[in-house]
Amino acid sequence: MQSTLGVTPEVLDALAWPEGEGYAFRIFFAAPAPGDRFTDAPRAGCAEVRELREVSGGMLVVGVSDALPLRLALATGEIEIFPDAPEQERFAGKNALLALRVEEPAEAVVDWLAYHAGQHGAEAAVIVNRAPPDSPAGGPAEFAYAIEQGCKARGLALVVAVIDCAVPLGKPASAGENQLWLAPDAPGKDRMEVPPDDPWRAPLGQGLVYEIAKWRYLARARAVLTLDVTDILAARDAGAPTAFDICAASKGGVVLMVGRRIYPWRVRKGQPERFGDHICRQFDSRRGIARWGVAPERAGLQNTWRAIRVAYARPEPGQVIHFWRAMALRVPGRAASELAPKTSLIEDPDLLAMAKDVFGHKPVRPPVSATRRAPAAALAAGRTCIVTTMKNEGPFILEWLAYHRAIGVDDFLIYTNDCTDGTDTMLQLLQAKGLVQQRENPFRAVKLPPQHAALQAAEDEPLIQNCGWAICMDVDEFINVKIGDGTLAALYAAMGEANMISLTWRLFGNSDVHGYQDRFLLEQFTRAAPEVVRKPHQAWGFKTLFRNIDIYKKLGVHRPKGLIPDLWDQVQWLNGSGRPMPREMFRNGWRSTLETYGYDWVQLNHYAVRSAESFLVKRDRGRVNHVDRDQGLNYWFRMNHNAVEERSIQRMIPALRAEWNRLLGDPEIGAAHAAAVAAHRAKISELRAEAQPEAFYAELTGPRLEQLSRMLQMFGSAVFNAGPGVIPPDLHERALAPDFFFTVEHAGEAEH
Repeated sequence: MQSTLGVTPEVLDALAWPEGEGYAFRIFFAAPAPGDRFTDAPRAGCAEVRELREVSGGMLVVGVSDALPLRLALATGEIEIFPDAPEQERFAGKNALLALRVEEPAEAVVDWLAYHAGQHGAEAAVIVNRAPPDSPAGGPAEFAYAIEQGCKARGLALVVAVIDCAVPLGKPASAGENQLWLAPDAPGKDRMEVPPDDPWRAPLGQGLVYEIAKWRYLARARAVLTLDVTDILAARDAGAPTAFDICAASKGGVVLMVGRRIYPWRVRKGQPERFGDHICRQFDSRRGIARWGVAPERAGLQNTWRAIRVAYARPEPGQVIHFWRAMALRVPGRAASELAPKTSLIEDPDLLAMAKDVFGHKPVRPPVSATRRAPAAALAAGRTCIVTTMKNEGPFILEWLAYHRAIGVDDFLIYTNDCTDGTDTMLQLLQAKGLVQQRENPFRAVKLPPQHAALQAAEDEPLIQNCGWAICMDVDEFINVKIGDGTLAALYAAMGEANMISLTWRLFGNSDVHGYQDRFLLEQFTRAAPEVVRKPHQAWGFKTLFRNIDIYKKLGVHRPKGLIPDLWDQVQWLNGSGRPMPREMFRNGWRSTLETYGYDWVQLNHYAVRSAESFLVKRDRGRVNHVDRDQGLNYWFRMNHNAVEERSIQRMIPALRAEWNRLLGDPEIGAAHAAAVAAHRAKISELRAEAQPEAFYAELTGPRLEQLSRMLQMFGSAVFNAGPGVIPPDLHERALAPDFFFTVEHAGEAEH
């Protein structure tokens, strides 16, 4: 095909064939022409255009002509096109593959052809070659020749055609013409499949290539499957129908194909990537790859072939053909850890069998891990350890300790730093009495945030190594068991064999309490966020109680981290209502969703702000994790939820009080608590004597913020990121509908 057209629209392909006393033709243009480019007015010597329409981002022109070459009338002149004859006869009645190739070596493509010929009866292939003309893997001519020779050497009697995407069909490559098929501004979402600086791997600029392949080659094929040259169909059982058979027999002539990405554990140094290296998949991957198969004549040739579907044709429900995408071939030269998180990769027995039995390859296999069980006595007793960090929490330690001892926590490993209110004195005393273990936080020496440094150090502590259950949590968080007698023993009994349970936060506000009182938090603060409150994103954060077995490598703030991938199936993780957590949460999840939240069995009461006066001290103290971030007005606004009354934890106050009285019965503990309370009050007085903190306190306790704290479920995430200043100043005074919602332009996500 050649064209004398020197200006746009660019011709991608042109086909013509005898019809009656003349010729019918199809011409594919790169992009829609302006409305006045083609003319409907008859012009002597020009072809008759019978159809002119946009298709897949391009332009299709269909018509008849008395003679060749074709002459088309434009409003501004005429163009002359020398079309090619279709090659449909070569593919008639055959099982054909329609594939994209970027720079995969010819050897790998021949392996791909041989596999599908042997496993599924492939007889032909049309390969859309997207390699740049100067590709080190071979330019278009070298690639086509290598495929021909490789098939001969393997004894493959396949019909193979190559469509070169470097330039329009039938034109010689020349400078400035090799970008026609590219979409450099559309890099796609998968960074490993579409590097942003590589337009040759970007989505095709011309989706018409599928229609070109149909009308030039495949319109009369028996069945066509769209697979890239890195995709292999799942191996079929002996006697089972091939994927082509399924496609040809489908009622509407179209089948859905769904792919999953597969990876090597490691490719041997100095060796090229092979299909046989790909024996791993991601255990938690949800996102599949959609492709299609078609029996062209059964589906109707008038229905446009697109990248991921055949227009106006529905696949038969429940009929799916599965395939695998070999990612190390698709993105060569990358370690497996660059292609996917290694903590997500597991060996698949079907892929391993395929590698050995079909491809005759000996792949590098991942290591096999063994789960370490905690001491039997600790597990049998359900011995539980909390690890936490504290700074200037003196007046709140005793209630938190007494409560958690009352519900069944045995051990407390507490890291402190820079305390000035008697927190260290209190904890050292409690340690001397065998109630807790206190450690100096090593965060400066290891150059980590205090909370992360503490968790790292805790991994070597006997309390953590030998406990039955563990959780990382803070002194403003209380485990609220809602089933049985409210103890951890009741929770563990309900969990059965499960080894993890998420405790979703229930954010408790200050309940309009302004001044600090030496009273139980559980008595003072009874207003909280609704159960369903998706914003701010911190509202549904969770902490996790987990059995002390080495499925994960280390402690984490919200859940254990560093999943050992081949042990993923030993994770039995429940949400707070006792329902299984989805595997997509196993590696990195830290907050609940509409699908995963639950409060029926257990929740984590989070008293992040306490009273307004105590919040002044908290702000002055700074944060244990994000040490460089101010706990100012925006933090109070995000965390001070007073929408609903929530008193479920108060049934445990008698048990709390009994343990509290027992602890305070020790005069030394009582004196240490009194000293911490006095220091807290002195700090409040000091801060309120300063103009800025006092003005801040006045704003916190003013009617606007108190009313907004009952409306937080009405705001979008951007409001919480920006702060209450973006809310209309009189909004809290208006009569609003129950479904009222307010947000602003997004300004970036807040920290957690």
